[in-house]
Amino acid sequence: MIRVVVADDHTVVREGICRILEHTSDMTVVGQAGTGDDALKEVDASVPNVLLLDIDMPGPGVIALVKQINTAHPRLRVLVLSMHPEEHYAVRVIRAGAAGYMTKDYSAQQLTDAIRRVAQGRRYISESLAEHLALGLDLDGDKPLHETLSHREYEVLQLLSGGKSLKEIAAVLSVNPKTVSTYRARLLQKLGLETNAALIRYAMDHDVVP
Repeated sequence: MIRVVVADDHTVVREGICRILEHTSDMTVVGQAGTGDDALKEVDASVPNVLLLDIDMPGPGVIALVKQINTAHPRLRVLVLSMHPEEHYAVRVIRAGAAGYMTKDYSAQQLTDAIRRVAQGRRYISESLAEHLALGLDLDGDKPLHETLSHREYEVLQLLSGGKSLKEIAAVLSVNPKTVSTYRARLLQKLGLETNAALIRYAMDHDVVP
C-alpha cells in the first residue's frame, strides 16, 4: 500500500485529490497539509512513501521544502504539482531533489500513475523536460540570466511582471514587504537592470510572465 500525504493550500483541490486516492486500491492518504510547515509536520508524523506537494504553498518555498525533506527523509519521494508550465519551474524542482513534476491539467489516471512511478523509485517527468535536463548538463554556462536566480527570486520576478505590488507579493509569499524589496534589489543586480519596467520587459522577452 502506497502511503501518501497531500499538501495543497486550496482545500477544494486537496480534498479532490484525496477522494481520487481513496478510490484507488493500492493507495491510502495518511495526512493532509495546507502550508509548507504543516507538510513537514505531517511527513514527520505519518512517514509516507510519497508527498504530493503543491508548488505555491505558503511557507519556506518549494525548493527549500524539497531539500529539507530530502535531508530528513531521504527515502521519501516528492511529486510536485503545479499550475505553472514546465518551463517555469520544473527543472528547478527536479534539480532540488523532487522525484517528479506534473501540471494540474492531469487526469485521475495520470495522477495515480505518477504516484506509482515515483513510489517505485523512478522519476515522473515529460519527454520535453527530460531533454531540457539532459541538455542543461552541458549548457549550464550558457543559461539565460533568469535561470541563475534562486527559486524565491524567480517567484518575485514572476509576481512583479504580473503587476503585483511589493505589499501584494509579500502577502502571497507570507514574508515581510522589506524582504520582497530585498529580493527586488537582487533581481535588478543579477539581471543588470535598473527599474521595474525593465524587469517586466525582461520577463516578457524571456517568457517568464505567468
